[in-house]
Amino acid sequence: MAKKKEEKPKTEPAAAAPSAPAPEAKVRPSEAKIKAEKARAKTRRTREDGKWGKALPRRRGEFAYRGIPLEELKKMPIEKVAELLPSRQRRKILRGFTQGEKKLLQGIKLRDSVKTQLRDMIVLPEMIGKDIEIHDGRKFNKITITSDMMGHYMGEFAPTRHRVKHGAAGIGATRSSKYIPLR
Repeated sequence: MAKKKEEKPKTEPAAAAPSAPAPEAKVRPSEAKIKAEKARAKTRRTREDGKWGKALPRRRGEFAYRGIPLEELKKMPIEKVAELLPSRQRRKILRGFTQGEKKLLQGIKLRDSVKTQLRDMIVLPEMIGKDIEIHDGRKFNKITITSDMMGHYMGEFAPTRHRVKHGAAGIGATRSSKYIPLR
């Protein structure tokens, strides 16, 4: 015996049911909202007196370290500059410079080009724009200090290990090259 399908009673759809919006009628963000998002993307936060301040717009061509322009950084005492640096660099500066580091700073003030083996010296604002030859263990690498290098160690810009380039294997270096004729 075959079962008959049960027929559901037909009901008319409710007239008050809301319909979904058409695909063309998607809600778009207002132009003001788009402009605000773009402006937010072009700003950065600054640090004033140890607290986060208001956002400042980025300026092209002008370097600022943590929101402070280079000219102001050069005028600041070294202790104030140290407060802007990361903790390891700040600790090194606040503990005081060695005799060699003091001599390097004096040499930089007097000359534009200096040779040094002090790879652990931190790049400070008064070094920017100077040529420094940093020893890598074998030779001195001449490096022009730019504003982006501030707060880094000088040794980061003179690598001590170089890429090894191997040539072709010589005669007898492998078992298969043992029988290669010389002529």
